[in-house]
Amino acid sequence: MKQDHYDIVVNYIIANQKKFYRLAYTYVRNENDALDIVQNAICSALEHYESIREISYIKTWFYRVLVHESLNYVRKKNREIVSDEPLGGEAAYVEPGYGETEGFFEELDRLPADTQNVIRLRFYEEMSLQEIAAVMELSVNTVKSKLYRGLKSLKEELVI
Repeated sequence: MKQDHYDIVVNYIIANQKKFYRLAYTYVRNENDALDIVQNAICSALEHYESIREISYIKTWFYRVLVHESLNYVRKKNREIVSDEPLGGEAAYVEPGYGETEGFFEELDRLPADTQNVIRLRFYEEMSLQEIAAVMELSVNTVKSKLYRGLKSLKEELVI
């Protein structure tokens, strides 16, 4: 039975690894950091796969692990002192399309953390409101409220 659960978790992770990376990337906007987050989340999930109460809840369970890992990584990074100057005086690499979306991400980062998470899960992972509520351990009405207020705030800030 335990091996069956383990195999299901491994297969789920393999099948959805690109989605996991995409979500992690929205938190850090850096390829290597996003890969680190996904790797840490996978390791944590494989160590604690027995904690899944129902294997049918694997999606919400793993996304909860991934969101917590992403938030912990961001908190850790925010504590570090970072220099804006590139090392060795070389030009810094900029992701293609970086300037086009940076304004959106800056505004998203200004929202409360729970609101950011709701928006990321809803639009980047295309989760239903019920799934988001399960991942974040909130009521569906709270998720709706955070989504509405967050989108309203983004709309107000991004309209020129």
